[in-house]
Amino acid sequence: MILQINGEPVDVQIDTLADLLVARGFGEAKVATAVNGQFVPATARADFVMSDGDRIEVLAPMQGG
Repeated sequence: MILQINGEPVDVQIDTLADLLVARGFGEAKVATAVNGQFVPATARADFVMSDGDRIEVLAPMQGG
């Protein structure tokens, strides 16, 4: 399926948002996620089924002051 990850089209063979994060190297990272503009908490990622054309935002926390 084709997904948009942080604005870039990606062709992936995954089922869930958790699968996508592992496939893209975010498996153990502390990140925030949104699908089609809706926040998806970490506890819901394993059950969140992806669909062709979904837009995913993966955000890492920022540090500094």
